[in-house]
Amino acid sequence: MNPPTYPTSLAAFISRFQLQLPQASQISHNVRPAAVLIPIICRPEPTLLLTRRADSLRKHPGQVAFPGGKTDAEDASAIITALREAQEEVAIPPQAVTILGQLAPLDSSTGFQVTPVVGLISPDVQFFANEDEVAEVFEMPLHEALTLSRYYPLDIHRAGHSHRIYLSWYQSQFVWGMTAAIIRRLAQQVSI
Repeated sequence: MNPPTYPTSLAAFISRFQLQLPQASQISHNVRPAAVLIPIICRPEPTLLLTRRADSLRKHPGQVAFPGGKTDAEDASAIITALREAQEEVAIPPQAVTILGQLAPLDSSTGFQVTPVVGLISPDVQFFANEDEVAEVFEMPLHEALTLSRYYPLDIHRAGHSHRIYLSWYQSQFVWGMTAAIIRRLAQQVSI
């Protein structure tokens, strides 16, 4: 079987991603594991698939996010968690995802250690939002997402601790917090 062929920009991204080691993460203080899928749609102009969380959710309502969530006891790995959550939230079949690898885990403000999993998806895959969890599904051009200058730092002081978050916009979507940090980290890893 012949390996798939990708548009030049996506082939370059794949090479840079696979040739660079993930940035070392800081020592985690969070012990509850979680994972998200960073779905890259293999269009002629590759895109990132993002969601906007349902406004009815208790945690992070209305925020832009990747499909993902906490690790269940039966999940054998972060990849299994990310694929399961992507199927639950936006109906991406696990067998439709080609896993490229993982980024180093990040700590969330809600006590989770989140592992981002990068996966490629054919443009033929249909996405269907689980309305209980997802208000909207949208795509962002990969080259725009990976432009480091689009992420603006903001230092937050809370409970006697300082930490930096990143803010960005895409069309009418406000991308910030964990999602912006994950995209920014991916952009740093593949930048030359």
